Amino acid sequence: MTTGEIVKDPYLRSVLDVSTLAREQCMTVIETAEAKPGLDEQHTSLENRHLELSKQQKLLYTYLAQLRGHNRNAIFAVRNTKQSTAEARQEIDRLHLQLQNLYYEQRHLRGEISACESYDHKYQQLPLIPVEDFLGQYPEHSTDDESALMVARINHEHAEREKLEQERQGLLKKKQGLIADNKKRKDDLANLDKDLEKFIDAAKPIQKLFEKDY
Repeated sequence: MTTGEIVKDPYLRSVLDVSTLAREQCMTVIETAEAKPGLDEQHTSLENRHLELSKQQKLLYTYLAQLRGHNRNAIFAVRNTKQSTAEARQEIDRLHLQLQNLYYEQRHLRGEISACESYDHKYQQLPLIPVEDFLGQYPEHSTDDESALMVARINHEHAEREKLEQERQGLLKKKQGLIADNKKRKDDLANLDKDLEKFIDAAKPIQKLFEKDY
């Protein structure tokens, strides 16, 4: 497999092309510098050879300058990539920490929900009327969900207890009134007894008078 088949990136392929041209130009410069003049070139001036070698060297320098430019661009690209990678890593770390916090909060909320579901609520101990009886009295609540139905049953129980409490207060007042009446009657009877005793004591002289024999 050739290098061209392995490298697919257009920019890297252009760098490889320039590198290949620079390498070939190096070989050309070396061959030009080391070439021995033939018999037909013995009369060629040395100046022309120097000009040809200079021309080939300039072309080589052009390729090398392009390679240095590519190298400089590659260094800048690596720096930018490192910076982007560092920023992306920081963002990933931040998101990972945020995700861990969300997992922790999720576990905490699930624990709270489980505690609430298993909590022995006082309303569950209320002597509410059965659901069937309640829906029989109030069919408008037949479409309520479990929570709304429980609230309605509790409100119904509260209203019934308030009603019973009012009745109890009324009976209590009536009882207190009867107790007061009974006390008044007892007091009246006690006063009557005292009056009778006084009357009897006052009538004793008269009784003795009628008991005398004449």
